[in-house]
Amino acid sequence: MSMPFFRPGDDPGANFPDLLRRVGLNPEQPMIEALGRHGGADVASSLGVPHATTCVALRYAGGVVMAGDRRATSGNLISHRTMEKVVQADRHSGVAIAGAAGPAMEMIRLFQLQLEHYEKVEGAALSLEGKANQLSMMVRSNLPAAMQGMVVVPIFAGYDLRREIGRLWDFDATGGRYEERDYVATGSGSLHAGTVVKVGFRPDMTRDDAVDLAARSLWEAADADSATGGPDVRRGIYPVIATIDDAGWTRLDDDDLASRYERIVAELAPVSTDGEAAR
Repeated sequence: MSMPFFRPGDDPGANFPDLLRRVGLNPEQPMIEALGRHGGADVASSLGVPHATTCVALRYAGGVVMAGDRRATSGNLISHRTMEKVVQADRHSGVAIAGAAGPAMEMIRLFQLQLEHYEKVEGAALSLEGKANQLSMMVRSNLPAAMQGMVVVPIFAGYDLRREIGRLWDFDATGGRYEERDYVATGSGSLHAGTVVKVGFRPDMTRDDAVDLAARSLWEAADADSATGGPDVRRGIYPVIATIDDAGWTRLDDDDLASRYERIVAELAPVSTDGEAAR
């Protein structure tokens, strides 16, 4: 866009709204409507910004499970196959992210640094709810970028040492935080993953049951949502799944996940009319 020029008798002077109207921009147009027509999410898509997709978290009897697929997409293209969307925040908490990958990873690194700094200065870790509040403020500070399509929507979960229970929070783009009692899902495949968890969830689940349910939810999300990546056996790429309990953060290794997904595949094997698995 070139700089506008006006004749001496037609100069809008210091009237900035009038200047906008003269060059074809409407200052009364709502910002969200303007972004929807001229930018917004389309800006991020046109720039090829990688987006993280599906993550879930759920409680079990002794803590919480967090899980996320490994795929990042740029529009209809797969930009990364090994992205890690579930990250340890400190010993007893973790963050899972969906949305614009660059701002999300920067937010997580800053969040980790702030928690470490607080513990060094105060000599004690911030409370779990205090950590959720801190992350909420960081999401809120990203709102100007979110209005341009760079939305970051995390899940925060951890083990509350004071209450001796696992706790979950999800967020919206404005920084609103909402504690969930049982489970939460975010990202493009959240409808499918959340439905699987909703159907299979039980408050008294063991750690293994909760991990299996999280793994199954990501399998079903990948089956129905093109932006969610399932287990890639040929490349040896599996979702990131971690548990957090009174002993702290524990990430499951790929060999464990491989055996769990083998069981899922066996359960889903087609059955012939005589009741035997089709070969």
